[in-house]
Amino acid sequence: MPVMRFPNGLRKALTLSYDDGVEQDRQLIGILDAAGLKCTFNLNSGCFPPEGHVWPEGQIHRRMPASAVQALYKGEHEVAVHTLTHPDLTQLPLSEMVRELTEDRLNLEKMFGTLVRGAAYPYGTYSDQTVEALRASGLVYCRTVWSSHDFSIPQDWLRLRPTCHHADPELDTLCDRFLKENPYANSRLFYLWGHAYEFEAVDNWDVIRRFADKMGGRDDIWYATNIAVYDYVDAWRQLRVSADGKTWHNPTATTLWAEQNGSVTEIGPGRTVSLR
Repeated sequence: MPVMRFPNGLRKALTLSYDDGVEQDRQLIGILDAAGLKCTFNLNSGCFPPEGHVWPEGQIHRRMPASAVQALYKGEHEVAVHTLTHPDLTQLPLSEMVRELTEDRLNLEKMFGTLVRGAAYPYGTYSDQTVEALRASGLVYCRTVWSSHDFSIPQDWLRLRPTCHHADPELDTLCDRFLKENPYANSRLFYLWGHAYEFEAVDNWDVIRRFADKMGGRDDIWYATNIAVYDYVDAWRQLRVSADGKTWHNPTATTLWAEQNGSVTEIGPGRTVSLR
């Protein structure tokens, strides 16, 4: 049976997710851009400080005002919901969960002139009811804080588990394992998350620099935002297959790639191909 491959037939993908919209994201984006990495930034639009706000000396967690946020994240990275005011969603009634999610989404869409369809849970807390609220708010994925230490393609996108946090003691081992794998049966995804202010707090910017140097600039990895990965996998799962498994039809607007017996086939939008 043919298996999913990422764009251009690649077997591996890498995505990152960083929270809160803090000043340290400027330095982080510089490091990521130099290595060709793509990141999703999860923002609380109700927590932007006023223009001209000056943080007290020694403050590490420094959110940016709306103008700085708009200027910084308008490139190839993704912006996503982190709720309006960063509450623990599990402590709110359903109506307030939906309001926190929807108002943040509305604000970010107005700021960036784009669709915002992803999210990250504040504090990583969630429940069946928060998932219900996410669906009601039109969101298609939401990242938790629970490490999988795995590279499997997500099955439950509204309870999305990253591979690990950047401070995970197994980070280097996981990177080496990911790079050495030559998966055939299943494509693989490395998902890193964190907060950029943490690098300043413990003075370890070298962690993300080493990660970017090791994982970036490779021709065997697809570098993508969270929503790009979600949309590709979602499109792949819409493929229609004949009873004998040999004819595949792509009903989506996304070009897809499949591999069978060592041969990679491109399946264009609306195309039907024979995979034998």
